[in-house]
Amino acid sequence: MQLNVMNARLVAFLAGDPERRALAGDQLYLDLDLSHENLPAGTRLVLGDPATRGAVIEVTEVPHTGCAKFVERFGAEAMRFVNGRDGRPLRLRGLNARVVTAGRVRPGDPVTVVRPG
Repeated sequence: MQLNVMNARLVAFLAGDPERRALAGDQLYLDLDLSHENLPAGTRLVLGDPATRGAVIEVTEVPHTGCAKFVERFGAEAMRFVNGRDGRPLRLRGLNARVVTAGRVRPGDPVTVVRPG
């Protein structure tokens, strides 16, 4: 649980105003399907170019369900939406990850998915 990751398109939808996106409180926003089916625990994400000191993170089992601050900033309805029957398997609230290799990550950097096994 070193890093919270959320889908960039979903936070844009919830926030409305681009200035409000950071209020979700996550450290990393990716334009990527974060669902359990697409990124099971143990999946690694290579962020940026490893040749130029990109980072590697690993998806953990621990669910990312949000907190009271998320409800305060986006509302109870948004919390129910992201954590509901359909939202939880899709990880609409995001996922938790651990840092495997620290590195430099910049907006627009490529993300490579490395599935376990």
